[in-house]
Amino acid sequence: MPGRLASQPFFVLLTGIGAVAMLVPAVLALNGDDFLTAQAFFYGALLFSIIAWLIAVAMNRRDGFADARGQLLALLAAFALLPLMFALPLWLTLPGVGLVDAWFEMVSSFTTTGATIFDDPAAAPPAVHLWRALVGWLGGLLMWIAALAVFAPMAIGGFEVRGTAERVPVGQADASSAPAARLARYAGALIPIYAGLTAVLWFCLTLLGDSPLIALCHAMSVMATSGISPAAGLGETASGIGGEVVIALFFVFALSRMTFGRGLGGEEPIRLRDDPELQMAVVFVLGVTALLFLRHWLGAPAEDTDNFGEGLAALWGGFFTVLSFLTTTGFESRAWPGAAQWSGLETPGLILVGLAIIGGGVATTAGGVKLLRVYALYKHGQREVERLVHPSSVGGAGRAARRIRREGATIAWIFFMLFALSIAAVMVLVSLTGVSFETTMVLTVAAISNTGPLATAAAESPISYAVLPDAAKIILALTMVLGRLETLAIIALLNPDFWRR
Repeated sequence: MPGRLASQPFFVLLTGIGAVAMLVPAVLALNGDDFLTAQAFFYGALLFSIIAWLIAVAMNRRDGFADARGQLLALLAAFALLPLMFALPLWLTLPGVGLVDAWFEMVSSFTTTGATIFDDPAAAPPAVHLWRALVGWLGGLLMWIAALAVFAPMAIGGFEVRGTAERVPVGQADASSAPAARLARYAGALIPIYAGLTAVLWFCLTLLGDSPLIALCHAMSVMATSGISPAAGLGETASGIGGEVVIALFFVFALSRMTFGRGLGGEEPIRLRDDPELQMAVVFVLGVTALLFLRHWLGAPAEDTDNFGEGLAALWGGFFTVLSFLTTTGFESRAWPGAAQWSGLETPGLILVGLAIIGGGVATTAGGVKLLRVYALYKHGQREVERLVHPSSVGGAGRAARRIRREGATIAWIFFMLFALSIAAVMVLVSLTGVSFETTMVLTVAAISNTGPLATAAAESPISYAVLPDAAKIILALTMVLGRLETLAIIALLNPDFWRR
């Protein structure tokens, strides 16, 4: 049976997994006597399970993991088409939610963006919120596996910066490095880690006072960096600051793959303290937090600067929120609004936009440009400054460091330019639908960096996705897919070498 499953097309397997996952919210709805919602999810699970099984039977004697092209196409189809399947129960059970809205919601969840049309969490039943978080969690797991099984061999998705990942030429892979074997190997290695960490965080949040449903949704959202919440953010939960401290500890898994997959990407394992991505994350988090706190401290009235409690709360609120948006999760600390009240100064939303653009680590669930690319550009700039002072100097630090400073920095700059051009192009398209320029800028960055909560946190006034025109929602949803797979992966699909047999 495992051999037959492994031989099935990747997209068919994902369809079957998504269909079976619908049983989870069906059980929750049935337990809450919400029979209409339970029926929608149950019948959806039954329908799509049968469809997946019929396709699997028809494709029984074909190799579903033929080459890298097939894997990339399967990922693109998964993020663009599977949300239609995920959206069916929402469309059938929620009055006033059209098919475009439901598809947008599921694309947002599956790409771990977290943009939602539900301005009021009470507008959707608990089973729907669980489904949103579960779809986001599955999307995060898919990216963990796909990054190492699909992107690493082709040196895309951030692996091109180091250029040391295992690269298997298309059509020349042996049995041990065949697509099916790679996917099975990395799935077997990563699923227990991903599920185990989620369970630990769920237990900790429940222990701190959150209800089981809220704790589970937040645990899945943190691991997937989706920022999905069945409540109105962390400020409405019972776990308090203690829950935020625990969540902040788990954000580290979105900053570097070395925290959970050391050596799995074909690179030499390094110590965490020597990991350039973690080093860059520490610099950004501590630096931006210090600047924000200093700004609020200088803006606070003289009689309030001696209030140690409010100052400490403002410091924690800044630290947690900065870390959350750097990982592209988008959770705000309950102490975040207090910093503005303490000083009377609003935090510039562009700071959060910049953090989301930088993003988290390579081969993690975080979006954005990625810390490793920023590190490569920094090292290249540092070396160029050294050469201005000492033109005849020779850069040291070994072959790997030279590779990052030269070829790695070049490809990182190309990606950054493609990223910026993508933002400009999407802004033009969204503006044509009638959305204002300021709103368009925030929504575009939120979509391409997979940080949906930017719409409420970074704008001068919260932006509602529900009131956007359908055309804008479709453009933003496709932009989320682009941000999730990255521009270089889409360009790789256009490479003629991938289409030669």
